[in-house]
Amino acid sequence: MARHLITSALPYINGIKHLGNMVGSMLPADVYSRYLRQRGHDVLYICATDEHGTPAELAAKEQGLPVADFCAQAHDAQKAVYDGFALAFDYFGRSSSAQNVEITQHFARRLNENGFIEERAIRQVYSPADGRFLPDRYVEGTCPHCGYDKARGDQCENCTRVLDPTDLINPRSAISGSTDLEVRETKHLFLLQSKLQHEVEAWVARHEDDWPQLASSIARKWLNEGLHDRAITRDLDWGVPVPADTWPELAAEGKVFYVWFDAPIEYIGATKEWADLDPANRDWKAWWYDVDTDVRYTEFMAKDNVPFHTVMFPATELGVREPWKKVDYVKAFNWLTYYGGKFSTSQKRGVFTDQALEILPADYWRYFLIANAPESDDSSFTWEHFTATVNKDLADTLGNFVNRVLSFSRKRFGDEVPAGGEPGEAETKLGGQIAELLAEYESHMESLQFRKAAAALRALWSAGNSYLEEKAPWLEIKTDKDGAALTLRTAMNLIHLYAVVSEPFIPATSAAMRQAFSLADDTSSWVTADEARALSAVPAGTPFTVPPVLFAKLTDEDLEAYKERFGGEPQQ
Repeated sequence: MARHLITSALPYINGIKHLGNMVGSMLPADVYSRYLRQRGHDVLYICATDEHGTPAELAAKEQGLPVADFCAQAHDAQKAVYDGFALAFDYFGRSSSAQNVEITQHFARRLNENGFIEERAIRQVYSPADGRFLPDRYVEGTCPHCGYDKARGDQCENCTRVLDPTDLINPRSAISGSTDLEVRETKHLFLLQSKLQHEVEAWVARHEDDWPQLASSIARKWLNEGLHDRAITRDLDWGVPVPADTWPELAAEGKVFYVWFDAPIEYIGATKEWADLDPANRDWKAWWYDVDTDVRYTEFMAKDNVPFHTVMFPATELGVREPWKKVDYVKAFNWLTYYGGKFSTSQKRGVFTDQALEILPADYWRYFLIANAPESDDSSFTWEHFTATVNKDLADTLGNFVNRVLSFSRKRFGDEVPAGGEPGEAETKLGGQIAELLAEYESHMESLQFRKAAAALRALWSAGNSYLEEKAPWLEIKTDKDGAALTLRTAMNLIHLYAVVSEPFIPATSAAMRQAFSLADDTSSWVTADEARALSAVPAGTPFTVPPVLFAKLTDEDLEAYKERFGGEPQQ
């Protein structure tokens, strides 16, 4: 089986993330990783908190903590939420790790040796009130492109255009709010992306036809506009230090690397963190170094991160002139909106992941978010849509099927799977339908079409309900007890099949369904087409239990309570 390296966009350390962040990177990466593991592939899913840059310093300042202490606490808080969502990372690291410092500095030295880094004197915003140069995110103002008045000095959150602090209209200090800003001269390191333009173009050209249109169009837009040399150092107290053995003057001034230089390298750094926990059995370079034909590397991210991973980081990897693994497939997502407005961490707008888990278990959220993933365009979260999806798909289609099959069988046949007669025409038809739907589900999962995969999974669940309605064992038992027993045994085999194939979407519920049957050697990780047709994994005589209600239906009162707490429209 293939080896799959999977990464998702690193969540910023400055606070718990919202549902849009979850569905745009980590959750689909987890669903895909779980699916690949079930199919027998060797998978390594790596993520980490992105801890450098101004968001960390500003958040730490707001809480009155040293930035290192803040990041340590925030990392643990984020990891607890991701554990709550059952995200099965192989490792969830930290970009402030010693491993990332080591590898980032190595990359910088190699780029410098190869002529792709240059020291330049630049004019930068300085705040007399704060007594310091202001890095990009320490400057806020009005975007010159779209007029958004809370744009940051590195990127406009509203239109996603990359900016420099001096581009902003009416700039102000994000630290003190002072508008008394000056422009002074200071020295920084620049990555000479312009010298790598043709190499990056050639690399993108080899991949873009395979990528989703969203990813390839963003990469092509940046390349068509031309790659510009970009400063990769900042005046901050927190970050990967510029190595003194290569740039002693800048190191003495306390320069650190720009977060967007070291953050993508943390994918490699986190893999080394993972390997260093068990060096006798884990080899980080086996995933990252000289493995182009041995490892398929898939990245998951929202569209605002696409330029950095399809252009800037590949330029960095190309420039070091070493055989580091580059991404094969970029799964990019549009925005999940909240009633048509943007989710926003900085403005605390929308439902945040810790709040979601306070309301309902993770599987409710996992299924809804993936079934409505913003793949081809933006999709909108509303409480009305969420409630309707939970009730129709999870509570009625899946949960009610499981409950009524097991409850009715226990009531009429006891606590073991009934035998009944041999499968007939209805069972043969059902088996063929299930095999066909399973193949469709697999195809969509293989091609990372998550909404289509969710629809195919829902169709699998619906097929069980259609079969049950057709056979009507509650009527069948009055005239043909063996026939009713066969119907229930077949339906129980469907429950077991659902438990296996639904696991990437709803892992806790899948475990509950699987554990309902006391199968001594239940080690199957997937269902073959022949097994789907046969529907015989749970033989007659197998003890079973009726699990608690898998999904509670949400009421009108629940809906009104959610809207009252979070609002029924985006906050202005």
